[in-house]
Amino acid sequence: MLLAASMGAVPIPIATTLKIIASKVFGTKPALDVNTLNIYETILFKVRFARIVLAVLVGVALSVSGVVYQGIFKNPMADPYIIGVSSGAALGATVAAIVFKGLGVFGFTLVPVLAFIGATLTVFFVYNLARTGTKVPVATLLLAGVAIGALLQALTSFVMILGTKDLHFVIFWLMGGFSSKNWDHVMVMLPFLILGLPLIFYYSRDLNLLLLGEERARQLGIEAEKIKKVLIIVASLLAASAVAVSGIVGFVGLIVPHIIRLITGPDHRILIPCSALFGASFVVFSDLLARTLMAPTEIPLGVITALFGAPFFIYLLKRSKRGLF
Repeated sequence: MLLAASMGAVPIPIATTLKIIASKVFGTKPALDVNTLNIYETILFKVRFARIVLAVLVGVALSVSGVVYQGIFKNPMADPYIIGVSSGAALGATVAAIVFKGLGVFGFTLVPVLAFIGATLTVFFVYNLARTGTKVPVATLLLAGVAIGALLQALTSFVMILGTKDLHFVIFWLMGGFSSKNWDHVMVMLPFLILGLPLIFYYSRDLNLLLLGEERARQLGIEAEKIKKVLIIVASLLAASAVAVSGIVGFVGLIVPHIIRLITGPDHRILIPCSALFGASFVVFSDLLARTLMAPTEIPLGVITALFGAPFFIYLLKRSKRGLF
């Protein structure tokens, strides 16, 4: 975070960044002339810090939801978008940009609002579609997610055809990124993490038992269906809130939990906080590359994460073919 705050179109020495932070916390005065200090403070507190904190929140949300999905589905190839989160968010954002352009609510454009609504409605629809009585078979949930995701992607493409003038904005949003994001976006996403993360960590031991199989978990006194329902809803809300403010940022929920699992093992009491920390670092670092590699042109964040994630995904596939995975 400190490195990301110091680098950019206007480089700020790390020591100076620390002094400016200290001046706000402890009331000290950095040894800088007034004009330079005002410029640096504006850059740091109104632009970079908000973007960095938002990147941290998105990284935490996507990586932790990835841990949950991989644990519930018992599949290390699962990620937060597997049951249609990204497709629902994409459709909501596209409709907001093309059909309701210019409209806003609570000071925001409708893009993040409808993206969140689209993502959450999709998750609940897929969940209820897959539910059989009081049970939700994992295989059925996956198939429902793939089917509904494909339908929503088709609808997104159709809506994009209707609004050719706004395609540039829509495509850039679909690629993900934190351009023009501010503290308001941070405050929108923060409540979901404050409520969701402790709840997921509370069920970390139960998630360990679910890895033994649902029947075995029930024998050990775990209400498997109830826990699955709670975890899927909370993880989906985390992913939906991340997608709503950042667009589609792929592979974070896939590669981060898998890398950490290789290091720490499968115990979710350790895996969840470590994945949150590494996921935050990964997204902050990727965003730093996105805004500095071709400055002043900004590369979409989803492109950077895909450049990291796709080769790693191919590596996992090759390992699995050799029987090492």
